[in-house]
Amino acid sequence: MTSTSLRATCAPPASGAPALSPLGLAVLLSGGFITIFDLFVVNVAIPSMQTTLSASFAQINFIIAAYELAYGVLLIAGSRLGDRHGRRRLFMLGMAGFALASALCGLAPTADTLIGARILQGVAAAMLFPQVYALIRVSYDGHARRRAFGLFGMTLGLAAIAGQVLGGGIVHADVFGLAWRAIFLINVPLGLLAWPLARHIPESREASGPAMDWPGATLVGAGLALLLLALIEGPARQWPAWTLASGGASIVLLAQFVRMQRRVQVRGGMPLVDMSLLAQPRFAAGCLLVMLVFSTASAMFLCYALLVQTGLGLDALTAGLIFAPASVGFVAGSMAAPRLVARFGTGAIAMAALLYGGATATLMAHVGAAGATLAPWSLVPALVWLGAAQGAVNTPLVNLVLGLVEDRQAGMAAGVVSTLQQVGAALGVSAAGMLFGGALHAHADAGAPERYAQAFASALQFNVAAIAASTLLLWWLGRRR
Repeated sequence: MTSTSLRATCAPPASGAPALSPLGLAVLLSGGFITIFDLFVVNVAIPSMQTTLSASFAQINFIIAAYELAYGVLLIAGSRLGDRHGRRRLFMLGMAGFALASALCGLAPTADTLIGARILQGVAAAMLFPQVYALIRVSYDGHARRRAFGLFGMTLGLAAIAGQVLGGGIVHADVFGLAWRAIFLINVPLGLLAWPLARHIPESREASGPAMDWPGATLVGAGLALLLLALIEGPARQWPAWTLASGGASIVLLAQFVRMQRRVQVRGGMPLVDMSLLAQPRFAAGCLLVMLVFSTASAMFLCYALLVQTGLGLDALTAGLIFAPASVGFVAGSMAAPRLVARFGTGAIAMAALLYGGATATLMAHVGAAGATLAPWSLVPALVWLGAAQGAVNTPLVNLVLGLVEDRQAGMAAGVVSTLQQVGAALGVSAAGMLFGGALHAHADAGAPERYAQAFASALQFNVAAIAASTLLLWWLGRRR
């Protein structure tokens, strides 16, 4: 369950800009679909990867988080490159790169090579995804644009659901004995087919757009990667000196990134991140809010897959079918959210966050109490409740945070928020994974169902804490508004 806000970074529609043909729009939507599909589908394949690659728990965390981090850090870069060098061109390069990276993922002989391929996938997704928003925005106006973005939103929702259900079916079918590899290899023909069909998309660019701040992107990427390395490898290896050094180096690099961005702005350039935005208390709180909320989704997917497949022994298809009602709940909550916010304001989002936290706490308590006797289908009511509440929080959240800045800063703010969604997701995986792995070690003498049930309950403590902090931030923002 994810959303993004890069539409606000795109230029307004050019006068007389050619509209996308239905086929051109379908090609764009396919690009959006595969990037979100690959955010979610990997979760149902985790146990299969552990078996065939002998992947450690830390490596599994990296397989998930590497894609999210590379994707998030380079989203602004992808948007700027498309503006300056042609959005259709970057879309085509992104689709080709995604197909190639997916092939490398599907053919990866070891867990470490899979992690490297997932990084390349994230890079390609960051080049591809912003062009979808930009091309829709410059090709349509008025009702046609709203309809196109509506179709795009529906596509992203379907991609999230398909990642659980279709992905589970693909892994379970074990076509040609490929097991988890098929979820990546299926992207290859889609990417290759989109390449010649992209001629139906009109080219669009904004040559006067800002140049890419590559030194800034390198610093923030390296800083966050070192932080992720420390958070994932530290607990797994009992915090050796090099993991502490990695965490310290990440702080130094991120501090240097902040100083560099300020210097670029003083010189009259266009920084990757306008630090004056983060100096605004309400927007800074909104950014923290986005990171907290979006960190919980990826953490939940990771822990759920490990619980029901590795712990309880379910196949990938059954695991996806049990989770599918939560996706339906998410769609229902997303549809209800705009009306609720229009009537009750920020308080509606805060109430949804309370319900989200309540559902998470209920799920945590139920699994922890049941332990080895847990019946998998008994999770469905709490999952539906969780999905609906999460949809009611996530859908209006980005608009709320973007509404905290002036219109002239909306483009930069949207890029920052979009990046923080994925960075938060990556950090959430590492934080929950730390608790999950620690609980597995603490219950090493118990059977698999009991161990994984207690590990699931322990890891969800992170989600409950993050949602509680989010609720307080929403209450504070509501009072300040």
